[in-house]
Amino acid sequence: MDRASTEPLRDGHGREIGSLRVSVTDRCNFRCQYCMPAEGLPWLQRAEVLTFEEIARLIAILAPMGVSDVRLTGGEPLARLDLPLLAGMLHGIDGVDDLSLTTNGYLLERHAAALVAAGIGRFNVSVDSLQRDRFFQLTRRDALAAVLRGLEALSAHPEAHPIKVNAVAIRGFTEEEVLPFARFAREHPYEVRFIEFMPLDADRSWSPSQVLTGKEIRAAIHAVYPLEPSPREPHATARVYRFADGRGQIGFINPVSEPFCADCNRIRLTADGRLRTCLFSLAETDLRAPLRTGASDTEIERIIRDAVWRKELKHHVNEPGFVQPARTMSAIGG
Repeated sequence: MDRASTEPLRDGHGREIGSLRVSVTDRCNFRCQYCMPAEGLPWLQRAEVLTFEEIARLIAILAPMGVSDVRLTGGEPLARLDLPLLAGMLHGIDGVDDLSLTTNGYLLERHAAALVAAGIGRFNVSVDSLQRDRFFQLTRRDALAAVLRGLEALSAHPEAHPIKVNAVAIRGFTEEEVLPFARFAREHPYEVRFIEFMPLDADRSWSPSQVLTGKEIRAAIHAVYPLEPSPREPHATARVYRFADGRGQIGFINPVSEPFCADCNRIRLTADGRLRTCLFSLAETDLRAPLRTGASDTEIERIIRDAVWRKELKHHVNEPGFVQPARTMSAIGG
């Protein structure tokens, strides 16, 4: 019988791969400045996008190799019709222990209950400002109220916690948001996380000067609400700090100023079935073609292992000659 191997999935640097980010669509209902131009991007055709069955098959191949953490992303994943159906399919795969979702939250109020019932246990919701006009400025959508309602709907489900609120940190914009987000994290059952602005924007206008670093944000918060560090878990992207008085915690994801490549255990699958071994990969491995041309699970496993063996040691964002990948964040999946 054709079955995936239980030999751990390793790269050529000895890191075991345990986490997969799956982009279910490249489409999005926002036009965030750090991700997509105002007019949008050319969308993939329906036939180019992996079906739910194809996604489930790939994860059923990966899970026995130790890939137990699966996160659904986009584009905006809730723009994909019947997403709770896919979540239920993946939740039922033996070896998938942690199923999560990253969303902009716009459609979350409508789908929260179904997503939790389908087996999604952790949620990351992108919110870049708590002020309506500034939220519109960055996302080009007047949608803050809908996103906050989605968070409230989700918070009614105890099994969905922890709920993380992600804000991209951009110099010249996010400074005004730092303390309001700190108060938000202290007053609500959410962990706010600031993510440094990365060179994955469609306009290709990123520069290091636009990066508001986690260290700067942490210092600004600490001056008002003292923080204490929490231990960093292996493979964690966020450096988490507790408020010293015990009222919540806040996280900092610093891929530009403090890269965490050394113990990276993540790979990514794009909506059109390309395997990427780093967010900044310049090369991809096509899995859609073998899926659709009759390849066996064993053959697909070999293709995956060969690609993962070549996983990059680190990204080169801070080095001379850095080349931004052709795909933008919305086309890669977060």
